[in-house]
Parts: sequence; structure tokens; C-alpha cells
Amino acid sequence: MVGNRTVPLTARDAGLVGCTSCGLAQEAAQRCRRCGSRLQSRKYMSQQRVWAWLSAGMITYIPANIYPMLITRTFFNEQESSIIEGIIELADHGSYGISAIILVASILIPISKFIAIATLAIGVSRHAELNSHARLKLFEIVEFIGRWSMVDVFVVAILAALVQLNTLAAIHPGPAAVTFALSVIFTMLAAQSFDPRLIWDKTPKENTL
Repeated sequence: MVGNRTVPLTARDAGLVGCTSCGLAQEAAQRCRRCGSRLQSRKYMSQQRVWAWLSAGMITYIPANIYPMLITRTFFNEQESSIIEGIIELADHGSYGISAIILVASILIPISKFIAIATLAIGVSRHAELNSHARLKLFEIVEFIGRWSMVDVFVVAILAALVQLNTLAAIHPGPAAVTFALSVIFTMLAAQSFDPRLIWDKTPKENTL
């Protein structure tokens, strides 16, 4: 009891573990008795893995914006375009919709994910401004937008496949395509390494009602 309020008993306090695959709450064991998945009360070294993958994603994101994303070769010249240069060039040619999509997918979403994952990781380590419900919603948003993070790489791949005229012109992915893809993968691994159950571990039980 806290004052006149009853503090809820959590599954962990009751010695139960929830399966992350099928959702069954059961007594602690090595494997889920319903689906056979491995049971873990909390992900092992979740915070350390989050910071490791996030750091790797941020490091590889730097060359992704410095080196060329697209290399166009013709009879007369060879042109290299970074992500920003490609966005500006598309806008100059009137392709505002495509340039806006690439801007969102290649710049705004990755940076937002870096900030969001870092906010979540810091929030479960110390006192944060966001409450637990807001942090959980932030985690759900990060998971949702993660599927759109490879749009820029897909655009390059499609262009390279369509504009292979051989004798006239050819488009090839630049080195930034590799580092950008790595940055996206590392960031996705950082999000998957985060254990949202840690959010509630840091929340006083009387505030979860």
C-alpha cells in the first residue's frame, strides 16, 4: 500500500517472465513452454549494446554524407553527387516531391532516430523529462519509421538498374551507399537491442496506475 493506493504487483515481482515472441506470461525457465523461444526477464547488457550499435551508426553516417552517393558516367564526363548535392540537383530540376522524400529519408529520419534512441537509452539510466508512457510511444515511433530508412539506397538501386544504357550513360552507386546502408543497419540493431521493459523498471510503481 502507498497511502490509500494499492501498488500493483508486476509479473517480475511475481516470478513470471513474459515471452517476447508469443506474449505468454509464465514461471521463469530457459524456454517458453508454448512457442519454445528463449525466455529472458530482461535483455542481457541491453544498454551497452544500444550504445555500441548507436555509436557505430553515427560514425558510419558521417562518410555517408561526405562521399558520393551516386556516380553518373557519360561519354564526356563523370559526375559524383552526395546526398545533399543530389537533393539540391533534383530540386533544381523541379522534382520537388522526390527531393523531399530523399531529404526526409536520408537526413531527417536518421538524425531523428539517433536522437530518439539516445533519449531512450539515457532515460532508463537516469531521470528524464519524458514520462514512461511518452518514452514507450517514442520507442514505438522509432520502430515504425525504421522500415523507411533505406529509401535512399533503394532509389540509387532503382536508378542504377534503369539507367544502364552502356554506350550512352551509366549510373552506379557511390561509396556513400554502402556506409549509409551500414548506418541504417547499425541503427536498427540499436533499436532492437533496446529493452522497453527497462522503461517501467525506472518508473515508481505508484505512477504506473
